[in-house]
Amino acid sequence: MQDHVTPRRVVILGGGFAGLFAARALRRSPVAVTVVDRRAHHLFQPLLYQCASGILSEGQIAQPLRDVLRRHHNVRCLLAEATDVDVQARLVHLRLPDGRAMELPYDDLIVGVGMRQSYFGHDEFAAHAPGMKTLNDALDIRRRIYQAFEMAETAAGARERQQWLTFALVGGGPTGVELAGQIREIAGHTLEREFRTIDSAEARVLLFEGSDEVLGAFGRPLAERAARTLRGLGVELHLGTRVTDIDAQGLMVRHKDGAVTRYEARTVLWTAGVEAPPVATALARATGATQDRAGRIAVEPDLTVPGHPEIRVTGDVMSLDKLPGLAEVAMQSGAYAGRAVRHAVEGRTKKPKPFKYVDLGSAAYISRGRAVLKTGPLHLSGVLGWLAWLFIHVAFLTGFRSRLGAVLSWSVAFATNARRERAFAMSDADAPAEPAPEQKAPSPSA
Repeated sequence: MQDHVTPRRVVILGGGFAGLFAARALRRSPVAVTVVDRRAHHLFQPLLYQCASGILSEGQIAQPLRDVLRRHHNVRCLLAEATDVDVQARLVHLRLPDGRAMELPYDDLIVGVGMRQSYFGHDEFAAHAPGMKTLNDALDIRRRIYQAFEMAETAAGARERQQWLTFALVGGGPTGVELAGQIREIAGHTLEREFRTIDSAEARVLLFEGSDEVLGAFGRPLAERAARTLRGLGVELHLGTRVTDIDAQGLMVRHKDGAVTRYEARTVLWTAGVEAPPVATALARATGATQDRAGRIAVEPDLTVPGHPEIRVTGDVMSLDKLPGLAEVAMQSGAYAGRAVRHAVEGRTKKPKPFKYVDLGSAAYISRGRAVLKTGPLHLSGVLGWLAWLFIHVAFLTGFRSRLGAVLSWSVAFATNARRERAFAMSDADAPAEPAPEQKAPSPSA
């Protein structure tokens, strides 16, 4: 029997959409909730590419978790990374930022750790082709994009200049399509007449996709419209291709006919593939749950792990009915898991209805005034799709200040082509090595 003095302990792994909506569902329940995340902020991941391209600031798409949950008096936040789960003792093993280990007991566990970038067994590609799953990734990509134009301005020759002005994106899903469109807008409009040696509009944007169409999940009609829009912007589509190697100067690509071509590009961005983080594998091993090829954990219709009704898996890391890895899936599954715990605490004995996802649609922003949106039988593109995209993203941004700030930034960007969030600095990796003492130039007094 649950001790009436000690509230039921609910641990939520992940402060993304699933974890946030689970915590909100438990706001007025007599439970003690601990939200664990290795980052101290909640990130609106669908707009990461707008931070990377300089339209929005990091503060407009990321809110401190403690601030977001400050009115949830039964919730505490813990900055740590979950590494393992002891399902017998009901303990989550954590690693704190300083490396110390910690054990966190639970009565109910809600897992919403999301997914991370996958390089399909070629992790060595990451050094030359960053993905975009975190705020740090977006800021790194912003630096790479804008620094490439700076490097082209001082290039030693025409070949090096063209290498810096060539951007390659691997993956034709929403992130790849959105980034490709943004880079073309930056090159053709934002940076227009800012440089003296180069013409930024001459930048090439190459998009490589393994299937025969971009945005394949949106259906053929919208995929074809998106492809036409991208080509109209000047994006070069390379469909039916596989990237076989990446280095600091470019990438090798195998085409459908087996031919292998090298493309020289100093900026390669990886927008293809995701995989579950290590803690998902640890949980599956501890519970005997099955995982799909990407590491997602198979769950029952009520989102519980088979044989463990106290553990619920939500969001991108759950495998159920082939649901897509969308923010809306994470929101709905997180809220469902939170309500299920709340009902159990309230003593409801009726078996909960299976989780049912309500598809509110998918949208991808391509460029100013151009987007595609699919919701049920309704397919929108062009200006109508763009307006619908604006409404959806404003509605789901966390916090009034984020919504107001995003609207103001979008108004400036769409009206003037200006991008106010273009600040970046050279990374330590860009700095030349300190010369040895004997190689230093003599001082003027020598």
